[in-house]
Amino acid sequence: MNFDAIKEYLLSKPEAQETYPFDEKTAVFKVQNKMFALLISRQGQPLLNLKCDPLDARELRDIFEEVIPAYHMNKRHWNSIVLGGNLPIGEVKRQIDHSYALVVKGMKKSVREGLEVRYGSDVIYQA
Repeated sequence: MNFDAIKEYLLSKPEAQETYPFDEKTAVFKVQNKMFALLISRQGQPLLNLKCDPLDARELRDIFEEVIPAYHMNKRHWNSIVLGGNLPIGEVKRQIDHSYALVVKGMKKSVREGLEVRYGSDVIYQA
């Protein structure tokens, strides 16, 4: 899955926005101003940083060689996916969905419920 396809999927999440707060190469994806993904190229290698439940983060790293501790992030709560490897696209999307859902769950109740009413819980919490 290439950068454009990843970006398209990230932006398909309800109210997702692509921003560049750090530099013109580091795409940060947010929902309600909260980051749920970061798409970068590090030493020519495309990386997708995603929020993850700490217990799942370690397990995913053990299962998939393309999943590593997040580059330049809290490694307990974030993983990096090395794109272009053998990780199935369905698994990449599942991890994106999980990251998005975790961020929404951590929002203030009124904001979270607003998203749920506008889009439906089944869309918000696909993971």
